[in-house]
Amino acid sequence: MVGWFAGFTRDVALHADELSALDGAIGDADHGTNLNRGCREALRTLHAEPPRTVGDFGRTVGMQLLAHVGGASGVLYGSFFLDFGASAPGAQGLTPRGFAAAWHAGVAAVVARGRAEVGDKTMLDVLAPVRDALDTAAWHTVDLGGMLKAALDAAEQGLEATVPLVARKGRASYIGPRSAGHQDPGARSSWLLVRAATTTLAG
Repeated sequence: MVGWFAGFTRDVALHADELSALDGAIGDADHGTNLNRGCREALRTLHAEPPRTVGDFGRTVGMQLLAHVGGASGVLYGSFFLDFGASAPGAQGLTPRGFAAAWHAGVAAVVARGRAEVGDKTMLDVLAPVRDALDTAAWHTVDLGGMLKAALDAAEQGLEATVPLVARKGRASYIGPRSAGHQDPGARSSWLLVRAATTTLAG
C-alpha cells in the first residue's frame, strides 16, 4: 500500500499543472498544487515512520492530507484514507476482498463529508463507480489484478462522464452551466489514484 501511495504521489507531481489548469477552468486553480504538497508530506511521513498495519497506513496518509492539502480536497481525500485504514485497523495487509471493503469504507466517508451524489461533478463520480466495480468483482473472483482492471475501466467511464455535467457541489457549482464541458479536477486526481493502484497492486 505504501508503494500504491508512492505511485499516486509521483503521478500527482507529474500532473500537478494539468490538475490545476482543470481547476482553473471551474475553480480556484490550486488543486494540483495543494494535492501535490499534501501527498509529498504524507509519503515523507510513511517513509520516516513505516506503517505496521492498514490502520497505521490510512491514519498517516489521512492526517497528513488533512493537514497539508487544505480546502475540500484535503478533507475528502483525508477522510477517504482515514476510513480506508479504519476498515481493517489491526491487519498487516489486505486480501482482494478486504481491499474492496476498505475502498467501500473510504467512499462512504467521502459521501458523508461532502454530501455529494454521483452526477454532481465531483471526485465521487470516479470513486463510486470504482466502489461498485470492486464490490461486484469481489463476489466473482479473488484475483486483485482482475478486480483492479474492472475498477480502472469504471474510473475511466466515470471520469469522462463528468465532462458534460453541470457542477452541483463545490466551488465549480458557483459558475453553474459554465462548468459544463470541463473535466472535474477532483475526478481526474481520483482517476490517478485508481490507476496507481492498478499499476502497483495488480502484481
